[in-house]
Amino acid sequence: MKKPKLGQNFLIDEDACRHIAASLGDVSSRTVVEIGPGHGAITDLLAPRCARLHCIEFDPALARELAFRFRNDPHVTVHHADILTTDLSKLGSGIWNLESGPDPLSSKPLTTPPSPLAAALDILGNLPYYITSDILLHLFTFARTGLLTRAVLMMQREVAQRIAAAPGSSDYGALSAFTQLHGHVTNLFTLPPSAFNPPPDVYSTVLRLDFAPRFAELQVDPQGFNTFLRGTFAQKRKTLANNLRVAGYTTAQLAAAWPASIPPLARSEAVPLEAMADLYRALTGAASTY
Repeated sequence: MKKPKLGQNFLIDEDACRHIAASLGDVSSRTVVEIGPGHGAITDLLAPRCARLHCIEFDPALARELAFRFRNDPHVTVHHADILTTDLSKLGSGIWNLESGPDPLSSKPLTTPPSPLAAALDILGNLPYYITSDILLHLFTFARTGLLTRAVLMMQREVAQRIAAAPGSSDYGALSAFTQLHGHVTNLFTLPPSAFNPPPDVYSTVLRLDFAPRFAELQVDPQGFNTFLRGTFAQKRKTLANNLRVAGYTTAQLAAAWPASIPPLARSEAVPLEAMADLYRALTGAASTY
């Protein structure tokens, strides 16, 4: 059943569920976080495969349903929570409940001793179309700390195409740059609307992200470079130089720092991350610590 308020479309293709669960690889000694498990079609497959499983479900009725189903599985915890406000570092530290008190959906203890093998997290989820970008940016804040190893995520096909796009292509933009700054993107497969109930109006693509933040490689500090990169894509129709002037850099500063690898009238979507990092380091004076 669809809940229009939350825009839910539940995956019903059993082969697709198995393929998605298998795409995480061997998780027998790992902690997995499932975003938006819904009725648990993939949860049922993940539960016997991983060392620990945290399910983050925003819909209270679905969270109660899952908590009841897995009440006898000590390594599965269901959280009625919003992924956008969830501190994933608590889960990586072995804290099973996200609130300060006992989880009302679970009788499990507040904490359990963390397993050294399960310190890092793997992510799996069918992302709501309307907040896909927000969820990705939220995940990147934890990927930068080394907490996240990989993610298998389903999203609208057009969004997936933008994420995987190369610099210079029409689909490349801010989300492409931020994602590729934090890891390697692999396009796994695409599902038709008929794989869901009710069928959405769009096709859905499953991506795998192997997190490998490039800040050290590019010799830039995460906070400063993220702010800089955001400014370069502020207005897509403007040139990179114009966007940077809007961000507060003077014409003289840009002229002094502009690398030869970037054409003077280039737009941000045509500039690779390596060249962006060169320009950032030149504008800030030196490579920052990271």
